[in-house]
Amino acid sequence: MKSFKLDKVVLNIGGTDDKLDKGFILLEKLSGKKPVKVKAKKRIPAWSVRPGLEVGCKVTLRGKEAVEMLKRCLPAIDNTLKEKQVQDNFFSFGIEEYIEIPTMEYLRDVGIMGFELSVVFSRAGKSVEKRKVKRNRAKRSLVKKEEIIKFLESNYGTKILEGKK
Repeated sequence: MKSFKLDKVVLNIGGTDDKLDKGFILLEKLSGKKPVKVKAKKRIPAWSVRPGLEVGCKVTLRGKEAVEMLKRCLPAIDNTLKEKQVQDNFFSFGIEEYIEIPTMEYLRDVGIMGFELSVVFSRAGKSVEKRKVKRNRAKRSLVKKEEIIKFLESNYGTKILEGKK
């Protein structure tokens, strides 16, 4: 019950209008799956955001596809992460230009753009928190930050840069 697994990898791009369309195409080429457009829930007048406005798109990958995407994207950031990018249960990083990924070529209809990648981990028993009947807090199902760092260093050869404390 102490072992954990890579649950999912979520790729997302934020933007509206033309940038959203280009991001949709990029995520489709990267993952091979159809992205989902995300709509705003709150009104933010300073950014001209209103409820129902499409403000981004995302793709969720699970299983072997998730592992392969992580192996493809980590070299784009030179296999280095900052310690603050790793939290309990997940870590996230951004790629400034998709052409930094070794297997990706330049897409003329997309141009140059970046995206964010979040990797979520889980243990057996996590479904206890998600189900509707007899829901309960499963504190033991939390994957600690130290465990994720150890996993990344041993499986992917990732270096963690320690920041100021």
